[in-house]
Amino acid sequence: AVVSSQSTGALSLGASTVMMGSLLAATSESPGEYFYQDGVRLKKYRGMGCLAAMKDGDGAKERYFSDQDAIKVAQGVAGSVVDRGSIYTYIPYLVAGIQHGCQDIGARSLFTLRSMMYDGKLKFEKRTLAAMKEGGVHSLHSYEMKLY
Repeated sequence: AVVSSQSTGALSLGASTVMMGSLLAATSESPGEYFYQDGVRLKKYRGMGCLAAMKDGDGAKERYFSDQDAIKVAQGVAGSVVDRGSIYTYIPYLVAGIQHGCQDIGARSLFTLRSMMYDGKLKFEKRTLAAMKEGGVHSLHSYEMKLY
């Protein structure tokens, strides 16, 4: 839900692509080694801007213009992500989330969304933390939210 709403926001502001590093890194199609910790299947995750990637020279040095620098400054992290299975499980939900976001805005397609942005017909609201909290689930003793 968060990824598709943020993606819709980025696309509505004119982006042609969005970054989904940790989502994609957790899938079986991405490179990385699996391991178990406390009974949870995890996958090693390494962002391109982390020091290990810059040290290994797998393109990170050139990407972050640090190939000639004596001092490297981390612009990413290395860690682990919980295994999410195949990306093919998530694609329909990502697409549906973006479609629903466009529908909420009043656009039938990304092309229409982009046209609305360029024509000045697209309006954005700045929401306070209180407004975001009020717009979410609140005042319930308990609830269950299944994303997939």
